Amino acid sequence: MAQKGDLMTVRSDIRVLDATIRDGGLVNNFMFSDEFINALYRANVKAGVDYMEFGYKASKELFDVNKFGKWKFCDEEDIRAIVGDNNSDMKISVMADVGRCDFKTDFTDKKDSVIDMVRVACYVHQMPAAIEMIEEFKDKGYEVTCNIMAISNAKESDLDQALEMVGKSNADGIYIVDSYGSLFPEQIRAIADKYTEVGEKYGKYIGIHAHNNQQLAFANTIEATARGVSLLDATMMSMGRGAGNCAMELLLSFLKNPKYNIYPVLKFLQDYMIPLKESGIVWGYDIPYLLTGHLNQHPSAAIDATKAGRTDYTEFYTDLLEK
Repeated sequence: MAQKGDLMTVRSDIRVLDATIRDGGLVNNFMFSDEFINALYRANVKAGVDYMEFGYKASKELFDVNKFGKWKFCDEEDIRAIVGDNNSDMKISVMADVGRCDFKTDFTDKKDSVIDMVRVACYVHQMPAAIEMIEEFKDKGYEVTCNIMAISNAKESDLDQALEMVGKSNADGIYIVDSYGSLFPEQIRAIADKYTEVGEKYGKYIGIHAHNNQQLAFANTIEATARGVSLLDATMMSMGRGAGNCAMELLLSFLKNPKYNIYPVLKFLQDYMIPLKESGIVWGYDIPYLLTGHLNQHPSAAIDATKAGRTDYTEFYTDLLEK
C-alpha cells in the first residue's frame, strides 16, 4: 500500500475519537464528576473532535453498579443529562464488550437514542459472537465498528480469518487495537496495510487504538494514518488503562485540518486533568508498563506493580520472564 497524504495537506476522511471516559475510566472505576464530563463534552465540541466515547454498556447483571461510576453502564438518561439532544456535529459513541454486555436488551433503536456509534470489542476467538452483536446494532440503526483486541498475541492466520469475517459483516469500520502497547511503527505499517486492504475490499474504514507502554502510541497512530487509517483514537493527557493512549493534545497538534482547535483541549487539561492527577489518580508511561509491552504481555502485572509503588524493576522483569 502507498502512503496516503503528507505532512502539509489535509485528508478529509480523517476523524478523531475521544476515548478519555471509556479508557480513562478503567483507571478510576469510571468515578468522574458530572462537572468533569460536562467540561469534557464542551471541550471536545469546541476542539472539533468527531466522536466522544462516553464509556461501556456493561451488564448490570455481571457488574455491581455500586462499585463503578455511571459511565461503566452508559444509561441513555445519563448521557442525555450531559448532551441533551446533542445539537452539535460531534457524534456519541459507547463500547460493548463481547460477553460483558446485555446487547439485546440494553440498547434501544437508534431513533430513540442519542448514541450514534457502538464499538464492539472482542478477541479473535470471539468473532462469531462479535458478528452477532454487529448485526444486531446495525439492524437497530447504529454506526458500528469491530475492535479486535490484543492482535499482537493473535496468530496471523486467525487474524486474517477474523478480518474476512468482519469484512463480510455489516460493520462500518474495523479497528487496529494495540492492547499491550507492544507494537512498533514498522509493525503498525504492515498491519495497517493488511487492514486497509480488507477495508478497501469490503468498503470499511479502518481505525486505530494505541497504548503507550513503550511511548509509541502517538508514533503508531500517525504511522497508521500515513497508511490510510482514518478513525483515530486519543485521550486527554493520554489518560487510559495502565500506560494510557495516544494523547489528544499531540494528535490535534499534528493534524493539519483547521477544523481542529487545540486551545479548548489545553484549557481542559489545565482545569481538569492536572487536578485529576493531583488528586492521586495514576496513569501513564512507567517502567513496569515498558516491560510488559516489551514482552508482549497483558499490562495487569504492571498495573499491580505501579499501584504497589514497586521500583524493584529487575525483580519485576525476572518475574515477567517466568510467566
